[in-house]
Amino acid sequence: MLVAAVWWWAPSRYLPWDTASFPAVDSEALSAEQATVVQLLEGEHRTQRPGTFYSEGVEEQWCADFVSWIMREAGMPLSNPHSGHWRIPGVYTLQEYYEQHDRFESVESGYRPEVGDVVLYENTAGFGQHTNIVVAVDGDEAITVGGNEFGRIRVHTLDWRDDSAVVGFGRLP
Repeated sequence: MLVAAVWWWAPSRYLPWDTASFPAVDSEALSAEQATVVQLLEGEHRTQRPGTFYSEGVEEQWCADFVSWIMREAGMPLSNPHSGHWRIPGVYTLQEYYEQHDRFESVESGYRPEVGDVVLYENTAGFGQHTNIVVAVDGDEAITVGGNEFGRIRVHTLDWRDDSAVVGFGRLP
């Protein structure tokens, strides 16, 4: 009964058996930066490297490390507000980075996410904070890819207006 309740209540990003394949994305409709991010995400989804690859060997929750690595590899490195290093290991610090660079859009602002934007989730129901990257948007739905999801890189469909865990988005430069 408890498993059924969690399955019904939890967003798909929390379900270990969600094995969505990488979506077909029309790169012709994207900017060069967006296309590069999508290409990198598709390659990493296919490869499924361990989290320590993205965290420079550190054993830690690695969703923000994954975002940092993707952005660095795409030629748009982030800069940790506390150290100046390219890797931002925490979601709070990732949001702080976007806010300091005037690239954070809260859900309440009415902003519509775009391909390459970073989704930031708050700590709800004990699952902890999390972050993913948008690879496609259709109305109020976005397809996202994130690391550190049951040890894997996974694809999800997100109703970004109705998911109460979504805090906002970090925009591409």
